[in-house]
Amino acid sequence: MIAYVTIGANDIARAERFYSAFLPALGYKLEEYQGDLSYIPCVPSGQSQVSPDFYVKSPFNGGSASAGNGAMVAFEAPSQKEVRTLHAAALAAGGTDEGKPGFRASYGAHFFVGYLRDPDGNKIALFCDNPDEPGRDG
Repeated sequence: MIAYVTIGANDIARAERFYSAFLPALGYKLEEYQGDLSYIPCVPSGQSQVSPDFYVKSPFNGGSASAGNGAMVAFEAPSQKEVRTLHAAALAAGGTDEGKPGFRASYGAHFFVGYLRDPDGNKIALFCDNPDEPGRDG
């Protein structure tokens, strides 16, 4: 199981605006630690955490943060409507569009996804794969 994911940011305040536009709606709470951002899944008392923590930090070596080529972090939303809503909120908070929400021919019939870049160029996917919602072919 993945325990946490960390990405770099050059401007923590700008990164906070972007990630706080959609992560709280997906069940993450923001904790700041030594000037960096920690988005921690909210877990009811007595239950085990299933989603990894998501950290946004200034690079440890003091260099500039840069996006990894081929790297992407995907966050699951409960519905196609939520994917659309959160994709729009992330764009309004400084993200750039990498693929409008919708179905993709190369994925399953219910895999509904929108792609973004955060202000530092990190690729983010917001997706829903709910078989109870309308699918690509129907």
